[in-house]
Amino acid sequence: MAISRSMSPAISSTPTPFYHSSSSLSFFPKTHHPSHLFQTITFSTTPNCPRNSKTSTSVSGIWDAITGGAGSSREALIAIRRGMVLFRQGDVAGSVAEFDNAIQLDPRQKAYLWQRGLSLYYLDRFEEGAEQFRIDVAQNPNDTEESIWCFLCEAQLYGATEARKRFLEVGRDPRPVMREAYNMFKDGGDPEKLVDVFSKGRESEYFYASLYAGLYYESQNETDKAKVHLVASCKSPYGERSGWMIIWHPWRKFIVSVETGSCKLNLTL
Repeated sequence: MAISRSMSPAISSTPTPFYHSSSSLSFFPKTHHPSHLFQTITFSTTPNCPRNSKTSTSVSGIWDAITGGAGSSREALIAIRRGMVLFRQGDVAGSVAEFDNAIQLDPRQKAYLWQRGLSLYYLDRFEEGAEQFRIDVAQNPNDTEESIWCFLCEAQLYGATEARKRFLEVGRDPRPVMREAYNMFKDGGDPEKLVDVFSKGRESEYFYASLYAGLYYESQNETDKAKVHLVASCKSPYGERSGWMIIWHPWRKFIVSVETGSCKLNLTL
């Protein structure tokens, strides 16, 4: 789920499971692209390990032929899209209801619904969120960001030390910034160093470095430091263009809203 994911999947006439791109939360961007007192995380991601679309389509087609489920598959994709829209509008609970509806309509979708994991995280439903991310990583073992989001859920449940023992190891991410972020969450590290290293790099690298630095501090319950970096990620040029919204999760102290094309910060302390 590389947090550079696109939140608007195309609805094809051929029913296939809704696959997430594995490298950027533009949905929290995942993409993967992100807002916190209830706004959305929008991640845009670049897939780390593209799925075999031909195989998936054929498997899906066989399943639909047997079950007559083509209509349900299309309805499930529509429900997923509605869920992403609701998330962006700040109705996180509503987004989960739509994602769950999609699973009811087409159970195959659950293995790819990283969006549902993000919504569950922001509803403090950490155990369910971790389960969702683990299911997703089982399907895509090269998804760095979903591994990190699983850690974020479990850090809230068990503390960072225990969550690190349960850390989901995945394949090598092609993006240097995400390799460093992954190692930081997996082994412990310095978020300030992560930001510093990529502060002079590409705009997207600074964005992701700041985003994951903030989320790292969030996992450590260091509220003020988390806020600094999460706001910085949204105010960055890449963040402004991506239209990120960040939901200030554990403490719900403020809302950061970033709209595409212009950065508008609304802080509710």
